[in-house]
Formats: sequence, structure tokens, C-alpha cells
Amino acid sequence: MTQGTAGVHRPPLSKDTRLCISLSGRPSNIGTRFHNHLYDVLGLDFLYKAFTTTDIAAAIGGVRALGIRGCSVSMPFKEDVLSLVDEIEPSAQSIRSINTIVNDVSVPGGRLTASNTDYLAVQQLIGEHHLDPSSAVLIRGSGGMAKAVGVAFVDAGFGTGVVVARNAARGRELADRLGFDYLADVGEVTAPIIVNVTPIGMAGGQEEHDLAFSETTIAAAETVFDVVALPSETPLIAAARAAGKQVITGAQVIALQAAEQFERYTGVRPTPEQIAEASALSRA
Repeated sequence: MTQGTAGVHRPPLSKDTRLCISLSGRPSNIGTRFHNHLYDVLGLDFLYKAFTTTDIAAAIGGVRALGIRGCSVSMPFKEDVLSLVDEIEPSAQSIRSINTIVNDVSVPGGRLTASNTDYLAVQQLIGEHHLDPSSAVLIRGSGGMAKAVGVAFVDAGFGTGVVVARNAARGRELADRLGFDYLADVGEVTAPIIVNVTPIGMAGGQEEHDLAFSETTIAAAETVFDVVALPSETPLIAAARAAGKQVITGAQVIALQAAEQFERYTGVRPTPEQIAEASALSRA
């Protein structure tokens, strides 16, 4: 794939400008800032805009009818769009959840191919940080992102773990899906790899100052992974760094998954430095 030249501003908007969008129950500026910054830096004739909808089927129909090139999908639509696309890549098929749709506009009526770049980002981070598949994984959370994280670990060869979730039905379902154990409360449970996939520590939330795991659990871990992206230094990540642990942050996840989307939409892979800069700007 080709790569643009840094420092070249995108062409003026015109009838030929290609549109990419996001569909979310609660749109944010993160994707909009990330993608539009890179379009500008790389001189690409694209525009990115965030939307919400009360009719997801009609919205995806609009992606087809209007020739929209790419569509990011967030909660609560990630499973609803499964029946609305033409092809589902293994990354989304394995967890039955979609966060990225690419429209081949050269096909009459469009052809929509779906993937899950959250799953792909987690798998990449597992490899980059050389996590040992023989290690047990402790996952706190049972929502859609927890499923993406858990399946990514299992598909990378991890066979032992625990899912901790307050929602017993969802927690047991995810644990059974992964072949892991289930607990309702994390308590002082330990594992070499601990992963927070809950809103605990998220800026602006009721638990923004709380730790997702106890100091005992953090001390016993080798790697601490927090998918919360805002702030990038959550209380959990700060405590893990202070304890000398290897950390994986939500900022890394969101940057990698957005870069995967960007490449699928444009055919251009930004450099790691460009991705880092866009990610920092998107979360500012």
C-alpha cells in the first residue's frame, strides 16, 4: 500500500471528496479528530464525520446508497449490523461484533465488508508485548469490548483465565465462551496478566479515581492492561507503572484500531509517529 507525504494538506473539498463516518449511540470527537488530522497530514481527499441514529438499518442503507467509503460502528450497533453487510471478516465473525465497515463503491449498490479492529488491535498488542500464552489471564468486564479482548487472547493461544463480572449472566456466558472460570467479585484474585475492560478509571465517570484491581492483584501481576482510553494514564496504569509492571494502555488500543480502520478506508498506512500524533490530538 502506498503512503502519502507528511506535511501535505488535503485537497479542497469537492464533489469527489470521499466520505467516511462513524455511527454511535453517543458520538465523540475522537475518531473525527484522528481521521481528519491524518487526511490533512497525508494530503488525502477524504472527510470524516460522526453521526448517531435511531434507525441503524436505514443508516447502513445510506452508506450503500450514498457511496460512503467507510463506517465505524460503536455501541449499541455492533451486533445489529451483522445482518446488514455482505461479508464478515474473521476478526468480526469470531466475536459476532462489528466495528468497521468498508464499502466497495465500484460494485453497483456497494459491497460492505465488515471487520473488528478492536480485536485486531488487541491481538497486535499481545504480540508486541510478547505475552506468554501459558500465562493465566484475569479479565474484569463482560461487555462487547471484553468479548473482543477475551477472544483475542484465546485465539492467540491463551487457555487459562478468569472472567470477573457483576452481571452474572453475561459474565458466565463470556467465561463459557472462552473456556475460562467465572467470578462475581475480583477480590484479591491474582494472575500474571490482568485486564480491565470496565469503565472503572474513566475520566468523567463515577469511578474515575478508583482502581479496577486491588494493590495485591497489581503487585502479583506481570502485565497490566487497561482498555480505558481517557485518560491514557488511568489510576490502574499509574499504579502498575509505580509497581514496575509492564503496561498496555487503552490509548494504544484506540490508536491501533483507528489506524487499522484508516488503512482499510484509504489504502494508506500512516507511520507509527503519525498514528501517535493523531491519537494524542484526538484525545486532547
